Amino acid sequence: MKKAIPQQGHDAQDILNTMRNLRKNDAKWEDGKVWCLVYNAGEEVSNFIKEAHNIFFSENALNPSAFPSLKQMEMETVAMTASLLGGDELVTGNMTSGGTESILMAIKTAREWGCARGIKTPNIVLPVSAHPAFPKGGHYFGVELKYVPVKKDFRADVKAMKRAINRNTVMLVGSAPSYPQGVVDPIEKIAALAKKRNILMHVDACVGGFMLPFVRATGRNVPTFDFSIDGVTSMSVDLHKYAYAAKGASVILFRNEELRKHMYYAFTEWTGGIYASPVMGGTRSGGVIAAAWAIINHLGFEGYTAIAEKVMDTTDKIRAGVKTIDDIHILGDPAMSILCVGSDTKDIYQIADELTAKGWHIDRQQNPPSIHLTIQHTHIESADELLTDLREAVINTPRLTPEQIRIQRAKEIALKTAVTLLPDRVVTKATKVISNAMDLADDSGEMPERSAPMYGLIATLPNKGDLAEFVIDTLSKMMTFDPEKAIKIERAPKNNASQAPASSAKKKGTAKNKK
Repeated sequence: MKKAIPQQGHDAQDILNTMRNLRKNDAKWEDGKVWCLVYNAGEEVSNFIKEAHNIFFSENALNPSAFPSLKQMEMETVAMTASLLGGDELVTGNMTSGGTESILMAIKTAREWGCARGIKTPNIVLPVSAHPAFPKGGHYFGVELKYVPVKKDFRADVKAMKRAINRNTVMLVGSAPSYPQGVVDPIEKIAALAKKRNILMHVDACVGGFMLPFVRATGRNVPTFDFSIDGVTSMSVDLHKYAYAAKGASVILFRNEELRKHMYYAFTEWTGGIYASPVMGGTRSGGVIAAAWAIINHLGFEGYTAIAEKVMDTTDKIRAGVKTIDDIHILGDPAMSILCVGSDTKDIYQIADELTAKGWHIDRQQNPPSIHLTIQHTHIESADELLTDLREAVINTPRLTPEQIRIQRAKEIALKTAVTLLPDRVVTKATKVISNAMDLADDSGEMPERSAPMYGLIATLPNKGDLAEFVIDTLSKMMTFDPEKAIKIERAPKNNASQAPASSAKKKGTAKNKK
């Protein structure tokens, strides 16, 4: 990987034009065709956030004494978030760079909390639907994760969680909602179990924290999931999702200050002075904090409720539309604007590929195979078009024969049995042979245009642990600089009118006037 810094700088406008040009191959979220990654509440809100962000563009939240304005805005943002989620005056927290960091901080806090009680090998019990930031945090911090299944409704199995708890368990986890199917775990039962066993209980509300309260305000039924439940000790809440703040902004909340202190880190022996930080990052963008504080104050409860009403009306329209299409259905009973679409009779990944060919950007999921829709403000106008294309995609995808379905299920059972009975070295070798044949990305890091074959093969891989190594290799290819694809900054042609002599400008009018 090598690219030299340019010897001479380029013209600012040339660079900006090049950057705008680079976007032509990006997903077109402004058209309402991207059903993940981007959360946007309209042009007026976006312009306001940008202006608020730029006021504090240069400021750094690393040292709260240097910029007390940032400290105050962060603490007010945390307090408003806590109040929205049933918190009292004791609930506290900090802003982070995103949901992953918020979850990492919850895990680090649970580890330190357990360590203070003599637990040297802590574990966390959580459903398989919990966000992958949890295993990431467990890997980073040396905390064991004990997964339990979800029930047929895709919600956490509380009885299984109870069986999984042992003397080293420091925390239970529930989602509000879980990202895959958009269902809210039985938080009240999980929290009651945690309290009975005198352990912590974290609610991951990264996607739902700034949506579910407003969905409830529209008159729709939303399960209780927050600090109003005795036993909930921490929550993660993203602001750059349905709070429509600038990326990356999230909040980690704790029941009290005593618990939050386990998150903090301080080092007093550095020759550069005393160093302390509340979260993972040291330097933190002042603009992100300012934009989050600004948008919450700008929209207010009524503004968020009005947006939620429109988004949920769109969600209801899509749910109703899916019901009219044979061979597909909604999985679970989602509590908000997250839908998971599956099929028992057709290859859902092939249906997704048909949609991709029409310009839609939609996530694929597994266990069970499904496609995922995160519905937000930009989809209000594109929902009808999606349903039309979805219907056509389903029609164009052939049905699986009963024999194909039977063989597929038999393969799954056989593979599970093989993993249980065969030696690890045999399973590992089989996984590598299959995964190498797949070659998810070519040497340039480009992914295949159609993903149905890829996901189908992934489902047959006998060892998911070895698959992770293969996926990392693929990611490494994607994130490697390719000199042949280096960005070329083109010089814009000079405007002849602006170069005209003064006498000529007087006769023909200035370039400014002509425009």
